[in-house]
Amino acid sequence: MADYNRKKQYGNAENRSFRTERPKRDVRQRRERDDSSEPDAGIIAGRNPVIEALKADRPLNAVYVCGEGGSLGLICRMAAERGIVVKKAAEAKLDEMTGGAAHQGVAASGACAEYVTVEDILAVSAKKGTKPFIIICDEIEDPHNLGAIIRTAEAAGADGIIIPKRRSAALNVTVFKTSAGAASRLPVARVANIPAALDLLKENGVWIFGTDADGTDYTEADFCGGTGLVIGSEGNGMGRLVREKCDFLASLPMMGEITSLNASVAAGIFMYEAVRQRRNNIRG
Repeated sequence: MADYNRKKQYGNAENRSFRTERPKRDVRQRRERDDSSEPDAGIIAGRNPVIEALKADRPLNAVYVCGEGGSLGLICRMAAERGIVVKKAAEAKLDEMTGGAAHQGVAASGACAEYVTVEDILAVSAKKGTKPFIIICDEIEDPHNLGAIIRTAEAAGADGIIIPKRRSAALNVTVFKTSAGAASRLPVARVANIPAALDLLKENGVWIFGTDADGTDYTEADFCGGTGLVIGSEGNGMGRLVREKCDFLASLPMMGEITSLNASVAAGIFMYEAVRQRRNNIRG
């Protein structure tokens, strides 16, 4: 399981000039060995169908390939350009995923749920008569982490989740299973641009809290008003543009030798601090 990286890569919010930028990502596709025997929902099989799905910007979660070269190389490049994970898979695995269809060495899995808009999520709190409480996942690529975050968010009474279109796990079978059904209950918006979504939240009275090692202690943050909580990616934390959109930064104290937490674990701590404050109508 990937860790929630607490490495100090940035300066504090008040002294932005001393901040160093996050290291650039490798633009080459990440190929991962697929060890799961569980097929994804929404499978697209065959070279041309997958190419057309990529051209149409279908919300694909992953592309599975057996072999290389020719049009398979083109598919891998197209997927990488769109931030879609490419996984190596044995031919037997593709046979299983596609139900024995003529997959030609490639298959793609798509999101298996409908997404809502950011406006739909804002309407949830308006209907309840409460202050917005929204979780923003900035490039959480591990579907187990995303599922766990959704599960905790639903239990904590969050209004919804916002995820980016690219470089993020989608609502696939693994996410649904890990969320214990919460993904069917909690609205999830998938947006092309997280910073723009944060601007929209701000326009609707939501304060944006980024989770970052350089922030103030999380118990000192005021989560009683409209709250948007940003959870950074497992390896790199929040992106630079996302971080700059945050109104406040909050951190968790690390008392031991280990200086990182799993992203979903850290998210749960932040969310339930918000629950504590809201139930007691207090600040920190």
